[in-house]
Amino acid sequence: MAIADELTPRERRVLQAVIQSYVKTAEPAGSRVISRRYGLGVSPATIRNTMSELEEKGFLRHPHTSAGRVPTDKAYRAYVDSLLDSPGTGTVASAERERLQAELFGGSSAIETILRRAAQSLGVLTQELGVALGPQLDASVLRSLELVRVGGERLLVVLTLDGGLVRTVFVEVRGTLADIALIEVARVLNERLAGHTLRELRTTVSERLRDSSTKPEAEELLNIFVQEGEQLIDAAVPAAEGVIVGQASVLAAQPEFGGAESLRRLLSLTEEPARLADALRRKPMSEQRPGVSITIGGEHGDPRLEQFTVVTAEYHAGALAGVIGVIGPTRMPYDKVIALVHHTSRLLSDLL
Repeated sequence: MAIADELTPRERRVLQAVIQSYVKTAEPAGSRVISRRYGLGVSPATIRNTMSELEEKGFLRHPHTSAGRVPTDKAYRAYVDSLLDSPGTGTVASAERERLQAELFGGSSAIETILRRAAQSLGVLTQELGVALGPQLDASVLRSLELVRVGGERLLVVLTLDGGLVRTVFVEVRGTLADIALIEVARVLNERLAGHTLRELRTTVSERLRDSSTKPEAEELLNIFVQEGEQLIDAAVPAAEGVIVGQASVLAAQPEFGGAESLRRLLSLTEEPARLADALRRKPMSEQRPGVSITIGGEHGDPRLEQFTVVTAEYHAGALAGVIGVIGPTRMPYDKVIALVHHTSRLLSDLL
């Protein structure tokens, strides 16, 4: 049963008004404020009774000794689920669309640079912390491999993956190698390694190359790949996707960060890429919808994120997928944030 099914129609209207009021003002909402601002067609006394019922059901709480109430994580979950169930939730203003288009499609086409611009732009537009997760590459297939001489004792190994994604890594060699050595070793590498996933190659490169036969001039270079193949794959394509974080300064103006502790806890998480990547990929058990994913407060399972919401969407680069989104306090304008995150993910997919 959906959380919102616990509520009567009147409770839904009052809860939505309390959430909207709190998101806008960051101040606990009282019955008179709700009555005056939202014209629900019932008296302040009726609103007050309804708010008491919502508190008993776990949707509202009293902060300290305030007469007003604020939403709980359960309230935000009910509100967000209702937004996700509504077709066409939230719109992106034309100025925001133009800004995102200009930022993402201008400048370098390197995927890391595009993701950094996307995270920063999304953070500025939402006033939350923009975040991005590079594509998961372990399942991608190596299509071809090229060796390029870039110096007397240095080679560039160029790996082309599914979807045309290219990764590179430098290899140090001893002395100047003959052209025939590069041609022969590239032939062997493509014959033995192309068509396999990076997950397979991380632990089997040496085994796949060990019994290869080649011309004498190429034996020394081939031996480098036999001995260091796995390390070269790891260097070109790290096992953990790169986590990109936008400017944390955009959060400083929000009341939740009046004290340094909340921001410090969030920033400590950004210093642990693997754990942050897990948080960005996490989908709440209650959420079975495609598109935007929203994890609220205690749903994270990480104490450092108990006061935060993570809103993400997948983008696609050919057969590969990554994540773009924002992290911010649970008090956020969900309709605007959802629309911007979803729109940005679609722009990224079109571009990549």
